[in-house]
Amino acid sequence: MLEKFSEGAEAVIYLARLYGKDVLIKHREPKRYRVRELDESIRIARTKKEAKMTVKAHESGARVPQVVAVGSSAIYMEHLHGKLLKDIRITKDAARLVGKQLAILHNSGIVHGDFTPANIITDGKKVYVIDFGLSEPSSASEERALDLLLMKRQMTKALYSAFASSYSRNAKSSKETLSRLEAIEERGRYQTRTLA
Repeated sequence: MLEKFSEGAEAVIYLARLYGKDVLIKHREPKRYRVRELDESIRIARTKKEAKMTVKAHESGARVPQVVAVGSSAIYMEHLHGKLLKDIRITKDAARLVGKQLAILHNSGIVHGDFTPANIITDGKKVYVIDFGLSEPSSASEERALDLLLMKRQMTKALYSAFASSYSRNAKSSKETLSRLEAIEERGRYQTRTLA
């Protein structure tokens, strides 16, 4: 029996039992506004890519849900118990753990694409990265820097400092990525000034 667990813009998450274990099923629901054949093709491609990126992240040593099975538009994965970082007070220790997890992803050529506290689960001791729906295989410094920028916008200065220093210690190309982050932020400041 399926129990609705949560819902996002692109998928509904169900809780179920599979082989005696709790699993989450991320199912990409049909979009009625798209032509049926196109919709099916998009859902299959996105599901396959997300599953592949989640498995690659797991194999790289990142803490992510383990993929149990993949259907045409559904991913069956380990149910991680904990709270979303966005729903709790983030500590500096948690921020450091998050920085290390992002470094592991980047070192393995994965950019997350939506790296925010809404996609980090903590059990109080460890942190886990979830939702690889927007992830891409990439080692481009611009893409990596955008992952950092998304998290930076969600943290206090002190928390971001702990996050960034942990990322710097663990990421192979951290200097290049942080330099690109500064360039992106400078572009943003310039655009804001010219629009005023």
